[in-house]
Amino acid sequence: MKLGIDIGGTTIWMGLVDKGQVVKKICVPSFPDHASLEETLLYLEDRISAFLEPGIEQIGVGVPSVTDPVKGIVYNAANIPSWDEVHLKERLEERFGIPVFVNNDANCYALGAALLVTKPSNVLVGVTLGTGTGVGIVHEGKLFCGTHCGAGEVGALPYEASIYEAYCSKQFFENRGLNSKEVAMAAQKGDPEAVAVYREFGRHIGEFLTVVMYAYDPDSIVFGGGVAHSYPLFRESMWETLRQRFPYEKILENLTIDVMADEDVALVGAASL
Repeated sequence: MKLGIDIGGTTIWMGLVDKGQVVKKICVPSFPDHASLEETLLYLEDRISAFLEPGIEQIGVGVPSVTDPVKGIVYNAANIPSWDEVHLKERLEERFGIPVFVNNDANCYALGAALLVTKPSNVLVGVTLGTGTGVGIVHEGKLFCGTHCGAGEVGALPYEASIYEAYCSKQFFENRGLNSKEVAMAAQKGDPEAVAVYREFGRHIGEFLTVVMYAYDPDSIVFGGGVAHSYPLFRESMWETLRQRFPYEKILENLTIDVMADEDVALVGAASL
């Protein structure tokens, strides 16, 4: 049995994973914005202690940040102001006395997707569409992280008036004063303005995936995160744009794009680090 943890800006998910399946999980609020580093670590330790069961072999933690996966150090975590440099592996191993592994949250999602997806792939790219846009790469069953777990930071590349993340996450809707869930509900009912918003969003996702295709040449892309639940609303315009922008038709014929938006995916990935 292993413990997988997915730390986000608003929530922290924890799951007990046995043989690649989440058998028990819990969601708790994430850290208060103004909490000190020590306060956040004590809070995390208390939540782990309350959830931990005897016989846990290891703890895996996914964090929205650049990390050193060998030393388990977290740098400049997104949406956690006090986490500029956190020696998380050392701290948690000292507290709980079992091995701890730390990695970027998008990498954990991609690894979980690779373990859970029904069709085996040579190169799988996991794309999380949530508060931001994360990318993780799995090659022949193993994570490709780069030196500092930054190999998938495609969302930070310049795009139109900002960066890709501003157009390929919840930020796309928030920057227009919209709520992605409310727009999705309206679009599902056929509201023409809401449908148009999601078509535009799909165009941006298609542009984003064009970069992903050039960079990593995957045969499988898997979407996770809250906005991925609305995939049917942006799928058509996404594919239209991707086919227009990426010239290698044969590669696209072999490309599979799926949605795995359940939180279990990231938990399985974290537990499997």
